[in-house]
Amino acid sequence: MSNSYGKLFKITTFGESHGAAVGVIVDGCPAGLEISIEEIQHALDRRRPGQSDITTPRKEEDKVTILSGVFEGKTTGTPIAMVVNNKDQHSHDYSHVEHAFRPSHADYTYTAKYGTRDYRGGGRSSARETVARVAAGALAAKLLQHYGITVHGYVSQVGSIKLRKPYYKLDLSQVDSNKVRCPDGKTAARMIGVVEQARDNLDTIGGVVSCVVKGVPAGLGEPVFDKLHAELGKAMLSINAVKGFEYGSGFEGVKMHGSEHNDQFYTDEQGDIRTRTNNSGGIQGGISNGQDIYFNVAFKPVATILQPQTTINDAGEEITLQGKGRHDPCVLPRAVPIVDAMAALVIADFLLRQKVNKV
Repeated sequence: MSNSYGKLFKITTFGESHGAAVGVIVDGCPAGLEISIEEIQHALDRRRPGQSDITTPRKEEDKVTILSGVFEGKTTGTPIAMVVNNKDQHSHDYSHVEHAFRPSHADYTYTAKYGTRDYRGGGRSSARETVARVAAGALAAKLLQHYGITVHGYVSQVGSIKLRKPYYKLDLSQVDSNKVRCPDGKTAARMIGVVEQARDNLDTIGGVVSCVVKGVPAGLGEPVFDKLHAELGKAMLSINAVKGFEYGSGFEGVKMHGSEHNDQFYTDEQGDIRTRTNNSGGIQGGISNGQDIYFNVAFKPVATILQPQTTINDAGEEITLQGKGRHDPCVLPRAVPIVDAMAALVIADFLLRQKVNKV
């Protein structure tokens, strides 16, 4: 099982949903980067459970401890280890699935691969693992900030309720102004209603997180197998419950002719090379072109529902299973900081790779 991501800015995560802790080791972060535990904690607070009535009521403070690699508020260039203790596990909530394969979970596939599994909350397959990614992503985001690069994720769709405005017409500072993390108040209210209805029906609902990365210089990405958009896609698809990724014009681009879709170049008043449109999503030939990078990430409905479903147990017998415990009716509000973190990790890694690519 691969638990590491990145080549120069590299992370390795560890821990299970109902184990003692989850954590991450970050290797390759340059020395001298100013970082405070409060900045990392802020990112974790956006992801933590129990933050509103449309997220899981599991109460985890997700307090991070930095074990190494930071001294007097600055990174030292050595591996940075961070850990978050688990405190509010209700492992007994999962005793009924010890021998059952929950529909659309990793129970069966983990058993098929390893011959065993931690059934308490899904163990390593649980989204609890993303705590480590968000902690590491906070470091990556601080590194990007040093170079004028910012990452902005937000919820753009819940069920059939879709935010129709493009990102450049939104006030992205308003993402955290409501509990669904949609920067448009009217659309957010409709989205919240859909989530509440799913919750009240003992069901779940999916949607889309959109993300825009601003300030990325031209030249990041590798031209063949490590294309920038390919790595962004891999990073996003590695997040629990993600079912799809598209960047730039995405699937809508198939409706256009080349004469409409091509992004024509020009030189602006400052002498910088720009494009008049950005259907490419800031990436051409697998390499950033200096325009905003934007993409969408589709999340399925949370697999655990509190309704009875037919499935089988590990003896192959048909059984009826009903979810128990504390679960999100919609993963999207807590997925935004995870998307932010993974985007920051990808861009940070490519930024460092580019710095050794030419003199």
